[in-house]
Amino acid sequence: MIALFQTIDLALNLYTWIIIGSAIFSWLYAFNVVNTSNRFVGMIGEFLFKATEPALRPIRRIVPDLGGLDISPIILLLIIFFIRRLMWTSLVPALV
Repeated sequence: MIALFQTIDLALNLYTWIIIGSAIFSWLYAFNVVNTSNRFVGMIGEFLFKATEPALRPIRRIVPDLGGLDISPIILLLIIFFIRRLMWTSLVPALV
């Protein structure tokens, strides 16, 4: 049972890094730092968008528009942090 929770924790940790990478990539894209006509850069951007957008879209619908500031990745990271802490402090000790 512990192995299952460790695998879930690892997946959430990897997704956290994907969210951070997506946020950094969006900043680089917005400030025209990356060459968007480069096929490799486009593939990375498309992967990051497709990996994070399904989780960020519902948060963006709930959170009010703050001008040009998108705080949905921060909210999603807080939710993931809460799930990981809940899992290790409440669920795992109760099952072991």
